[in-house]
Amino acid sequence: MAVTKLASRTSRKPPSLKDRVSAEEWQMRTDLAAAYQLAVIYGWTDIILTHFSARVPGPDNHFLLNAYGLMFDEVTASNLVKVDLNGNIVEDITGMGVNQAGFVIHGCVHAARADAHCVIHTHTRAGIAVSAMSEGLLPLSQHSARIVGDVTYHDYEGIALDMDERTRLARDLGPTSRTMVLKNHGLLALGRTVRDAFMLMYNFEQSCRIQVDAMAAGRDRLTLISDETVKRTTAQVNRPRPNGEHRDWPALLRMLDRRQSDYRS
Repeated sequence: MAVTKLASRTSRKPPSLKDRVSAEEWQMRTDLAAAYQLAVIYGWTDIILTHFSARVPGPDNHFLLNAYGLMFDEVTASNLVKVDLNGNIVEDITGMGVNQAGFVIHGCVHAARADAHCVIHTHTRAGIAVSAMSEGLLPLSQHSARIVGDVTYHDYEGIALDMDERTRLARDLGPTSRTMVLKNHGLLALGRTVRDAFMLMYNFEQSCRIQVDAMAAGRDRLTLISDETVKRTTAQVNRPRPNGEHRDWPALLRMLDRRQSDYRS
């Protein structure tokens, strides 16, 4: 009797997340994961309790957040969680979900502002210190002169778990501001790209650190930058630039690569 051989079945691995999403989404994931890893280097972390988010390119109004439970140095392009504007999980390879407070704040900003492609929220020591000062952010340095005229403020209402706070958050942020002090809480910056939001937060955080240091000498010994010079500095920062002039983000990514960060995975 002839023996019939069964054809061997080749086992196929399921496609990776990178293979299942668009090239545009993967690039956004990579940039956002890089921002998380850079935050570790610059000391912007609060264990697992703050959040950076980015809008997924396309018409679906999805955005990316860190998985609730990962340290910032564990965040990679693949393990970012994709959610919709109602907080429903669309993609989550970790199974951890997202922090409710993170969704309340970030979902609100993404819904209210079409230009908010990336939103960065921090709880740094200097940022919280300035958020508790009645004066708010002062024009004390070149760093703060770049942004002080753009900063808005939102009063502390407790941990951001209540969905109805989103209305007040959006109102206080306003239609054009890209930087907001969450009083007694922390800082928020948004941008059209991850790079834009990250560099805004860098200047915001540096401004707060400088302010805390300067105020240690006494409020009456400070020299404030004039309103006229603040306006001039803002105009200089926002002057038209030729394409490709922003060299800071590629330099930051090279630094991560030298440190063998796995943010691209």
